[in-house]
Amino acid sequence: MLLYKQKKNQGSKGKRLLISITVLGSAGPIRFVVSEEELVAAVIDTALKSYAREGRLPILGSDLNDFLLYCPSVGSDALSPWETIGSLGARNFMLCKKPRTEKMEDDGRSTEAITRKGSGNWKAWINKSLNLKISSH
Repeated sequence: MLLYKQKKNQGSKGKRLLISITVLGSAGPIRFVVSEEELVAAVIDTALKSYAREGRLPILGSDLNDFLLYCPSVGSDALSPWETIGSLGARNFMLCKKPRTEKMEDDGRSTEAITRKGSGNWKAWINKSLNLKISSH
């Protein structure tokens, strides 16, 4: 009886949407059902938990503040964490990690540098660093 009442209350939240979130670098999208009034921040949190539960690679972490959610069909700007997921009318999204910034002190001035971690071709890096030619045969 208690389960029936909970299901009845869930129906009054509004429309439910099946959304698909593609994680940059992952094999395939994550799909789950959310309420259209759900905040983008809550959707990012649910996506990260689902991603970790499924044991997907690369390992992302669990801090939702490190990620941005994009809707490719609407525009190139990231969605606001306080926006509702149903306000766009879209069901396909892309989850990307925010670029890391490090503050460096330079003669009393602070500048920000964006760091890249684990990207690029290692042969190209070695060739550029050591000015050697590594053949691939």
